[in-house]
Amino acid sequence: MMKVGIIGLPQSGKMTLFQTLTGNKAPLGGITKPLPGTADIIDQRFDTLVTMYEPKKQVRARVDLVLLPKIEKESITGGDIFRDIADVDAVCHLVRAFEDESIYHVDGSVDPLRDIDMVNAELIMHDLIFIEKRLEKLEAALKKLKDETQQKEFELLKKMRTHLEEEKPLRLFDFSHDEDLLIRSYPFITRKQMIIALNIAEDRIGSRDLLDQLAGRCDSEKMEAMQVSAQVESEIALLDTDEEKAEFRADMGIDEPALEIFTGLCLKALGLISFFTVGKDEVRQWLLRKDSTAPEAAGVIHSDLQRGFIRAEVFKYRELIEHKDEAGLKKAGKIYVNGKDYVVEDGDILNIRFKV
Repeated sequence: MMKVGIIGLPQSGKMTLFQTLTGNKAPLGGITKPLPGTADIIDQRFDTLVTMYEPKKQVRARVDLVLLPKIEKESITGGDIFRDIADVDAVCHLVRAFEDESIYHVDGSVDPLRDIDMVNAELIMHDLIFIEKRLEKLEAALKKLKDETQQKEFELLKKMRTHLEEEKPLRLFDFSHDEDLLIRSYPFITRKQMIIALNIAEDRIGSRDLLDQLAGRCDSEKMEAMQVSAQVESEIALLDTDEEKAEFRADMGIDEPALEIFTGLCLKALGLISFFTVGKDEVRQWLLRKDSTAPEAAGVIHSDLQRGFIRAEVFKYRELIEHKDEAGLKKAGKIYVNGKDYVVEDGDILNIRFKV
């Protein structure tokens, strides 16, 4: 399973968000090593399907998260934080955007744009240092013995170094397939997808000012951005029923639950989509790599289904809603029969026919 690492400066609210998402509490004295957890994917399509089919069992998809120790001068200098980040598939940087005089800020004032730039600069510096060390080794090796593969890697790393020196993350570097193979095993952090989550105060919930200020930067650096009030979300999580939670959100002016946006961005960053299987016994959400075929989706459910795949009956979530039920879909000719080449789309509802 792929995982998203949550990073942030001290007092940014990472623990509150992580606990709300996963239910995991931090050990007393804070965390000194990565803390793993899993979070339900919040997806209103799943909730609608459960209401429609009233199944005996319902199973949400989940995403693996890991809370990384806070970014401080010591962890940056020692390089520990970078080893931890290298182990995750995508990064969420939770950025403090709330004012609270009772909670100190490591740099004395709240300035989310400065904090984003500072952390991004540290990540770029990490990749540059790695490249410098690797280039030194390659140069020494090439003096002793000319090796074509090492020469290609040497030239590629020099191009990557120039790119990073222009303060651009490696997400923006256009790697060919062969180049990707040369450096795939290396712990480059700025190649990973980045989500910026602005932790805002309750009174900023309706405002998009900060997101608007960030928009240009996100476009140019290939980052996703959202805002969340970790404190408010933690209070919502304590409520007993979905009705109470919906009422609370409505009172707060929250149109779309922040945790739904967050888990949706995690899937996007990991290159995953959702598909569903439905019926009176079970409604279930599954995760699948984008651009996967129907047999690969079948394999996510069970390896036997992939091995004996015959065809996939597919209907579209939006068309199901439009036609009210499966009988309406059938009447409208909207249940599609697809073979092995069919590429599954986000929101597809699948029924796999197989023979083993």
